[in-house]
Amino acid sequence: MKLTLANFIDGDFVAPASGAYIDSFNPATGALDHMVPDSGAADIDRAVQAAKLAFKDWSKSKIEERARLLNRIADICEERKKELAEAESRDQGKPVSLALALDIPRVIKNLRFFASAIVHRIETVNRMDEGALNYTVKRPVGVAGLISPWNLPLYVLTWKIAPAIAAGNTVVVKPSEMTSLTAWMFASIINEAGVPDGVVNIVFGRGPLAGQALVEHPDVPIISFTGGTATGRAIAAAAAPRLKRLSLELGGKNPNIIFDDADLREASRMSVRAAFLNQGEICLCGSRIYVQEKVYAEFCERFVRQAAELRIGDPRDPKSFMGPVVSKAHQEKILSYIEIAKKDGGRFLMGEEQPKMSGEFANGYWVHPVIITGLSNESRVCREEIFGPVVTITSFKTEEEAVELANDLPYGLSASVWTKDVSRAHRLGEILHAGTIWVNTWMLRDLRVPFGGMKESGIGREGGTHSLDFFSDIKNVCVKF
Repeated sequence: MKLTLANFIDGDFVAPASGAYIDSFNPATGALDHMVPDSGAADIDRAVQAAKLAFKDWSKSKIEERARLLNRIADICEERKKELAEAESRDQGKPVSLALALDIPRVIKNLRFFASAIVHRIETVNRMDEGALNYTVKRPVGVAGLISPWNLPLYVLTWKIAPAIAAGNTVVVKPSEMTSLTAWMFASIINEAGVPDGVVNIVFGRGPLAGQALVEHPDVPIISFTGGTATGRAIAAAAAPRLKRLSLELGGKNPNIIFDDADLREASRMSVRAAFLNQGEICLCGSRIYVQEKVYAEFCERFVRQAAELRIGDPRDPKSFMGPVVSKAHQEKILSYIEIAKKDGGRFLMGEEQPKMSGEFANGYWVHPVIITGLSNESRVCREEIFGPVVTITSFKTEEEAVELANDLPYGLSASVWTKDVSRAHRLGEILHAGTIWVNTWMLRDLRVPFGGMKESGIGREGGTHSLDFFSDIKNVCVKF
């Protein structure tokens, strides 16, 4: 009998009001794995009312108590890290070893960081010559609606939950319907940690039903969403009439620029990781590679050779670097871009013909690395977010040309630059259209700094005190003495 998940509302696991469920399949095998509640407006309203009631006491709770509970949640996640990693693999297809090395440690770090940040947050007081004091007051806002993506199921989920409840808000969370198992397990951890009922509520379901109801609910003044740009536009439109506070971390089509003075050994190694880690299903993946002409041939040779050495297979095998992509529909979408590249005259260095998996994995959603050269920047393959293991490599002559190619897209989430020229590194840090720019590295994250995109990659910034401030009402008080 397949596992049937339940919504987590007011500290209890409850069935969806409609009694309807969504089939969730194991990406590696294509077999039915569990059933996810197909929740709607009634379930969302029930969760919001529970969160609204819990807010009265939680917003007045001691900061030290919130920090203690966040650390307790982190402790339990540490104890159950293997179980959580295996669930993420069943959910999304990523190798268990990757979840153990990346996702779950970041979950724990998210929780502990905001447990510490809320205790050490500083408010300011200014003395005026006119004989008055001005000071800022930061108070929780209310019920926060948090919508998380499928690619980093618990990593991003806790990056939203932790600052929201640390600041004294209560939350209603809508995880992706494709990766709900991990969030369902996290709900039991919330209870075990002793978080008061109603502070964290998790409602499963699809975006057009559960997600839309959460965004439009009149008692939810804050929405934090991570996902695709098209959905982000719809959320912004739905939230606009009530002037809700929004954080939208959206799509990316990130440039990775290699200059001829770069350390090619390290640049190629990290570029392979940036292109294919988590099956290329990370919004920060470097899927557009631009290489200066002088080192173009050498870089391509290194990159292809190292990509060919990646092991694609059983997510339970510690040696597997890549597992399957998340769903059949997503697999078909990714593979459709191979056909577009062929029509646009692309030259394949790898992946034109996709190998078939065998045995228990024959019906899984597998995509092997795809490396394409010879496409213009106008090709859809170079311009649209594919969100899979597909990368294009293009040569450039000058720094100016590299910047023009990199900026010539509506996205602006991240960029990477590989160079030993410190002046060039700072120049490009100023003029590249990206919210995060890495130099001689990739995905080196610091929770203290703001994170978010430019242009169609989103609005708002999260991370560190920026997240705490997003989940706070900040007002000024002036006292004449």
